[in-house]
Order: sequence, then C-alpha cells, then structure tokens
Amino acid sequence: MRQENKLAYNDLRDWINTLHKAGELKRIAVEVDPVLEMAEIADRVAKMGRGTSKAGGPALLFEKVKGYPGARVLMNQFGSERRMKLALETNSLDAIADRIRILLKPDTPTGLLDKLKMLPKLAEVGAFFPKLISPKDASCKQVILRGADIDLNRIPVLKTWPYDGGRFITLPCVITRDPKTGKRNMGMYRMQVYDSRTTGMHWQRQKVAAEHMRERLRATSEGAASAVDLMALTAGGTAVAESLESIPHVTLGRIRNERMEVAVAIGTDPATTFSAIVPAPPDVEEYIISGFLRQKPLELVKAETVDLEVPANAEYILEGYVELGELRTEGPFGDHTGFYTMQDDYPVFHVTCITHRHDPVYAATIVGKPPMEDAWMGKAVERIFLPLMQLTLPEIRDVNLPAEGVFHNLMIVSIRKSYAGHARKVMNGIWAMGQAMFTKCIVVVDEDCDVHDIPEVVLRTTNNIDPERDIQFTLGPVDSLDHASRLPNYGSKMGIDATRKWKAEGFERPWPPMLTMDPGVKSRVDAMWKQLGIE
Repeated sequence: MRQENKLAYNDLRDWINTLHKAGELKRIAVEVDPVLEMAEIADRVAKMGRGTSKAGGPALLFEKVKGYPGARVLMNQFGSERRMKLALETNSLDAIADRIRILLKPDTPTGLLDKLKMLPKLAEVGAFFPKLISPKDASCKQVILRGADIDLNRIPVLKTWPYDGGRFITLPCVITRDPKTGKRNMGMYRMQVYDSRTTGMHWQRQKVAAEHMRERLRATSEGAASAVDLMALTAGGTAVAESLESIPHVTLGRIRNERMEVAVAIGTDPATTFSAIVPAPPDVEEYIISGFLRQKPLELVKAETVDLEVPANAEYILEGYVELGELRTEGPFGDHTGFYTMQDDYPVFHVTCITHRHDPVYAATIVGKPPMEDAWMGKAVERIFLPLMQLTLPEIRDVNLPAEGVFHNLMIVSIRKSYAGHARKVMNGIWAMGQAMFTKCIVVVDEDCDVHDIPEVVLRTTNNIDPERDIQFTLGPVDSLDHASRLPNYGSKMGIDATRKWKAEGFERPWPPMLTMDPGVKSRVDAMWKQLGIE
C-alpha cells in the first residue's frame, strides 16, 4: 500500500490512476445516460460477488455521458474492502484505529527521555493541519464561472431512482463555518438540483450544518423565535408553516434577508471525501481528519465569493449561500434504507460561483438496498472510530454495524461484563453518544462472542435471552430517514441484553457452558487432517 511510502493522493485523478494500475477500475466507453442508467449499472456492480472475498465489483469511470460531451463520471470508487483500504492507504483499517488510540492515550512521560520521545508524535499531529495555498496554484480554479455563466445543468448530475424528485448531487463535501467559534465543518448532505442556480440542502436537524444555521438564526432573530421555531426553520417538518407564522412579520422579513455562506467540493481526493462522513469529535475539523488519514496536510484555497477555505485540488467547487428562513420542498429520494425518503421542506442553496478544473471528473454515488458502496464506507467508519467509542465506554471490546442494518438500525456490541446491569449501561451510553443516538436496535453480547460472526451472534442472542426480561425499550430521537417511527425524528429504540445472566441480576438457575472441544483433541485432529483426505 502507498502508506508505506507516505505518498498521499494529490487529488481525484491521482486516485483514479492508482485504481487503474491496481486493476480496480473499469472504464466504460459506451454512451450511458446519467438519468437512471448509470445508477442501474453501479447498483449491479456493487452487488457483484456478494458474500465472497471479491464482493463489490470494480470502480466505474463513465467516459461517454449522454447529453454531456467530454464529461466523465466516477462511481463505486469506495465499493469494496480492498478499495477502501487503498483509498486510505493502509493494509488494515484496524491499523488506522491503532494510530488513533496512540493519539488518544499516549504513554505518560516519566522523565526527560520519555518527553523527548513524544516530540515526534506531537510533530506528527501538527503535520495534519491544513495548508493554505495561493489561488494560482489551486487546480480547482482553472475555470471560474460567475454571473450568467453559472449553470448547474452543465454538470452531469445523476438521477438514481425512478421516483426521485429530480437529479441529486450525491457525493458533495459541504463546508460551513460555526458562527460562534469559527470552526469549519465538512459534511455530506445530498443536494437536489432545482434549476441552473439553486439546489436543496438536506440538512437534517441533528446535523452540524443545521446547528450552524440555528446559531445564525438565534443571533439574527434576537430571541423572537422559540427554539422549536428555529428547529423547524432549519429542517423539514409538519410544523414549518406554523413556526413561520409564529414569528413576528418584521423579524421574519429580517431573517429572510440574512445569508449563511456555504461552499461545496465535489471530486476530492478519497481521504477528504471519506472525512466528510466520519463522526468527528466536536472540536476536530474534518480537514484535520483528512490530514490524519493522508499523513499529509490537505491543501486549501480561499473561495472566490464566500469567506471559506475549500480543497484546492477538487474537481468542482460550488460557492453560494443559504438564505435564513427560506425553505423549499425536497425529495422524494431513493435512500440507503432501501426505501424512498418522502418530500419535506429544507433550506435552499443559491450558487454565486462555480469553479472547476479543466475537463472535470464528476464524482457520484448511488444509495439503495445494501450492499452498496456506502456499506464499505460505513464499515471503515466502524473500524476506524471504534477507539472513540471506547474512550467513552472502555468496556466495549468490538462493534459491528451490519450493512443490512443501514448503519443506524442495528449495532452489535461485545463487552467485558463487570457488574449486574452492565449491558443496559452500555446501551444507554451508546444512545447518548453523538450520531449513535439514532441506533434503533442494540444487541449486547459477551466479549468471547465474535460480533462479526452473525450466525454466532444469532445463536447467542436467541439462546441467552428471556424476551420479557432482557429486551429494553426507550424513546428518543431517531434518524430523519426512519419512515416507521411514530413521528418524524422521534420514536422508540430497543436494546437486547444477550450476555450471560448473573445471580446479581436475579438469575438463580445454573448457566450452562457452551460446547467446545478439548484443545488436545483438536490439535491431534489438526495433525492428521491431511491424511484423512476430506478436503
């Protein structure tokens, strides 16, 4: 892997060249329509080899896009375990987790020599911070479009499912700034293209960008709107109209003349794109996460029309603003749950400038019934950020977010159980932890259970529980994409304690041991296995 030579990918094109050399890229020379056809091809490829070591199919570079002469579209770039490792330049995702552990819990220096030994680690952390470069050196500014030249319809944006409300930008790195702290955030939120200059901005109310917008609204409305009003103004919901009516007309008019600056990068190097989906700690910018993964600082450049810094080597940069208080219907959208997310009202992004490279490559993805490309991205997040969960809940030994659970519907957790009720403590701890609060079902097993061995987990769970006693229900926030919850963004969650039960938990019967063969017998059979001629 490239990490051994510490050569970070400079940009998306460097990454494409690496995919080609590694035999991981399929160039499509046949003309393909970005409306549905590309999505259908990518969906079939994502499901190739399912259940085998070759699952995921190749990355796809469409070189003849119907209706867009000269355009190219990259899809399925992260769509296998091998490519995910290649993207992050590592032989093991757990190796990145180990690096995070060292940063989170460095050995305490006991003397001068130990302190000196820590200096390289501190220098390494410093090397993660982004680097601002001159606009003349930024390839994302090779073409600059303003005024009448702005036209989103010239970009080969995909429509991925038949009943989608339109074409959606599906792999954007959306950049905002916290109005209180100045900290930048980079998140990935789908964007429905409405016309040549505007898109939707799918800022679910629990997302960081939505909180940035609420902070702007709080400052602008001068207390006239309640917290509920502010929540409704920044994301969809049935109470939007009522909330707007509850704000005094003069205040609402003032809000609607206020703008929040936004920039969007499309087609960045793979580590930067991946950084936009990670659950970064609140005080750590995604640009630093990118630098950490790349082992090299990310190069940034000042945007043309907004006060934000953007990835200098991105294929496209969209600059603009969201007008506070302005909402528009967005959706439906075929989502990663395997169902359509229905229409709702979301903020509107107005484009003030588009910059791009010469002959830009448009990067896109499709989400839908798993397994798909995002399943491999989610698995990487699971492995890499396990240490952050363990920092809060050190009893956790491992976690598994099965692709079929679409990240937020099922989490399997193994723990080192130390006291009665320990599994329930872990459930509640997870529900109190950032984006993990949306987890619909949590299954807790003992540390000797491999959470990635689903047959073993099912065996343990179905045998170890008394349903009435060991299943816990609670109410709280749920993912906006959950179509089954009793209310939008609010519903019930379930925890299953599938650990061995203790007497201290009121279990008076003897707990039987699991079946295991004598180690000596296993060794003797191992020695004679080839002679048996069974395989």
